Order: sequence, then C-alpha cells, then structure tokens
Amino acid sequence: MSSLQLLWFVLIGVLFAGFFFLEGFDFGVGMSVQTLTHNEAEKDQIVETIGPVWDGNEVWLITAGGAMFASYPYWYASLFSGYYLILFIILIGLIIRGVSFEFRHRMPLEKKNLWNWTLSIGSFLVPFFFGVLFISMIQGMPLDANGDMVAHFTDYINIFSIVGGVAVTLLSYLHGLNYIALKTDGPIRERAKNYAKFLYWVLYVGEVAFAVLLFFFTDFFELHLATTLIFLVLIVALTVFANISVIKDKELPAFLASGLTFVALVALLFTGLFPRVMISSITPANDLLIVNASSSPYTLKIMSIVAVTILPFVLAYTAWSYYIFRKRIKHTDHINHQTESLEA
Repeated sequence: MSSLQLLWFVLIGVLFAGFFFLEGFDFGVGMSVQTLTHNEAEKDQIVETIGPVWDGNEVWLITAGGAMFASYPYWYASLFSGYYLILFIILIGLIIRGVSFEFRHRMPLEKKNLWNWTLSIGSFLVPFFFGVLFISMIQGMPLDANGDMVAHFTDYINIFSIVGGVAVTLLSYLHGLNYIALKTDGPIRERAKNYAKFLYWVLYVGEVAFAVLLFFFTDFFELHLATTLIFLVLIVALTVFANISVIKDKELPAFLASGLTFVALVALLFTGLFPRVMISSITPANDLLIVNASSSPYTLKIMSIVAVTILPFVLAYTAWSYYIFRKRIKHTDHINHQTESLEA
C-alpha cells in the first residue's frame, strides 16, 4: 500500500466526516420544522438559521463522491451500483429538501405547510438511509470476485442497519437542536434545549445497542480491537459532554461536541474497514482492498496537488461564510414579518 493510497482513503473519510458535521445539523433543523415549532413564525426562524449555508454544506458530499470516483474507481463502482436504490432514495430526499427552501419561501402562508413537510421528510430520509448504507456495508455484502454485488432485501435492511439508520438520524436531530439553541432566541431556543435534554437519554440507549451489535455483526473487535474501543469510548464521552453542556446552557460546546460525535463515528467506520473498502460476506478473498481498488499512482499524485492547492481556499471561504452569518436569528423579527404578511 502506497502513501498516496492511504492518504486518499483518509481524505475520503475526512470529507464524509465534514459532510456529517456540517450537513448533520441542517438535517436536524429540517426535521425540527415539523416537530419542534408551534407556528409559522418559528418555522421561518429556524429555517433562516441554515438558509445561507445549507447548500454549501452539501458540497462536502459531492466532493466525497467525486474523490471516491477519481481515487478509488473500483470502490465507487461497487458501492454505487450495489446501493443504487438506497442512493436513489437519498437523492430524492436531497431534491425535495432542496426545492422546499425556495418554494416555502415563495408560497402564501396557507400553502406553506406542504413544503414544510417535504423539508422535514427529505431531512429525515437522507441521514436515515446513509446510516443504513454505511452500517450494512461494514457488516459485509455479497460481493463476488469481480466486485459485483447481488444482494437481497435483508442484506440492506436488518436489525443492525436499522439501528444504524436511527442512530444517525437521532444524532442529526440532536445536532440540529444544539444548532438551533446556538443560533436563535425566544421560545424556540429553550424548547430546543428541553428536547435535547430528553433525547440524549434515548441516544445513550442507542449507543449501547450499536456497540453490542457492532461486536456481533462485524469483525471490528477481532481485527481492530484497540481503535474500535477508543472510538466507541470517544463517541460516548462526546455524547456525555454534549449532554452536560446542554444542561449547563453552554450552547457552543454542546454544538461542537455533537458534531465531533459524527467525526468519531466516521473514524470508527473507516478504521474498522481498513485495509478494505468493501467487505464481502461470501468470502474474505472477495474483499475489495485499498491496494487494488485505487487509481494509478500518477492519478493520485495529480489529485493530491490539486487538493493541496484548492483546499485552503475552500476552508477559508467556509469559515468566512459562517463568520458573516454568525448572529442569532431573532424571534420578534419573524413575528413582525408574519403580522405584516397577514395584514397585506
């Protein structure tokens, strides 16, 4: 295994971690539109918190997919063909979620509810089915010697993948609640904290179930005992820290901790996969490995040069955009705006 092959395996993991850290709270806010708010003014208030950043956050997913295509074409081919239907559902979720932002903004008040629902449903579908995808992948899928996957329903949907999907969805929801508490004022801010205080206890149960199923359904503990235990402990520790931060009204630490929980989860999955990129449930001989799934050394070298050149500008722009839109979204502004709309 070359250093460039390892570098791009790590970079793809970093891109997915960045996607879940940034887009995770977007999904949580989207789900909160129909579960946390009490009126249209509050819906507008929390949607405005992600309005300037949600589309930029999705670039991390596009970049991760593009990096996988260019650096690990055999991994890309097996994953995207074998998970075609699940990825199609994810794409539908992203589409209906994306158009909801624009349509709900332009619709009269009495017609907004449809687009509020599509926003929430789309925000639920994406994290849930990403959880199903990644968890079923680490269990092992029926991969033949050519890297082709011929799977059945229970290969995709089983108790472990469902727990994984629920866990990623719940993490996204809590990450969104922490973001809402950080970015708003008024009743919605306190309600988000109260929801989070309760749901963290649900998450503790989910994390225990996930760890137990990880032991029985994967070879992570057998092949990577130390790193698996380290990242599981880190996930629980970050969850406890976020929970305590919510209780103590420390909103920024709570938000950062919930985001870093996603980073630790992605790190757990990628270190458990290593040195594989796809696990075959038929025989280990059919596993797709880093060494035989990557592009040529020349391609990886050119990609590395381009990444090193462009990445600083992307990170600088992302940091600048969050700095520009750092202020809280006031509850009174949306009450006044809704009153003016009704009077008009």
